[in-house]
Amino acid sequence: MRRILRFSLAAWLMPCLSGCSQLPLLDPQGPIGKAEMHIIGMAFALMLIVVIPVIVMAIWFPRRYSASDPKGDYAPKWSRSARIDLIVWLVPGVIVLALGILTWRGSHRLDPFRPIDTGVKPLSIEVVSLDWKWLFIYPDQDIATVNRLVIPAHVPISFRITSDTVMTAFFIPQLGSQIYALAGRQSRLHLLADTPGVYTGQNQQFSGRGFADMHFRVRVTSKKQFAAWVHRARQSPHGLDAARFAAIAKPSVRYPVSVFSPVSPGLFDDIVNRFRAGPAAGR
Repeated sequence: MRRILRFSLAAWLMPCLSGCSQLPLLDPQGPIGKAEMHIIGMAFALMLIVVIPVIVMAIWFPRRYSASDPKGDYAPKWSRSARIDLIVWLVPGVIVLALGILTWRGSHRLDPFRPIDTGVKPLSIEVVSLDWKWLFIYPDQDIATVNRLVIPAHVPISFRITSDTVMTAFFIPQLGSQIYALAGRQSRLHLLADTPGVYTGQNQQFSGRGFADMHFRVRVTSKKQFAAWVHRARQSPHGLDAARFAAIAKPSVRYPVSVFSPVSPGLFDDIVNRFRAGPAAGR
């Protein structure tokens, strides 16, 4: 069923998205992304219940009631039909009700603040949106990266997300759940990747001249490979403290992938809290 929905959705969207080289949203690689793909497919299928008959009738009616067709019905005093009114109002009403139930249940079941319970301890990652780059802090590993996210497969990821600039939107299409990053606020997001590979993360909210280049690579590895990567990252000669963060936070486009260790304790909370101290605090 999922394959049929995915195929039909891709077939209908392809003509509209012919300028796009890839459709990562239609190739989910985690339970959240797959569940969201299922909701999109079901919603699309429900809406086609109305669209397909309309297309068929738009072709059939002119032929059936053409003036050149001697078999066509002629009813000059016809004004209304209770049967047609019932179909016109009842069918869309049922579809809207079904869509409402589907989205309501899906929204609660896929709440981004809700942890993913797999029996495995989640990996904590703190995300900071900057102009025009992404900073990822691994508090338990005492490392940080810019524009590169490395996570192990089959391990729940617990994100804390904020912004050091304007509002942006953190999104990894193949893993699911776009969520906004706001200065002085903390968002939560829980994701899980099923398959090792390299995916794309991006900002979905326009945020200035560097918006088009504000994306990052997500590398999903095995647990063993992730542990080896953490070991190498801890050998970085550059630490991340308040002074270095201030340098990184300056607006720049296509900032190179960077790794830092150690990381100043509480840096993420300091970034969030400094926007809560009032205008006198400044930057």
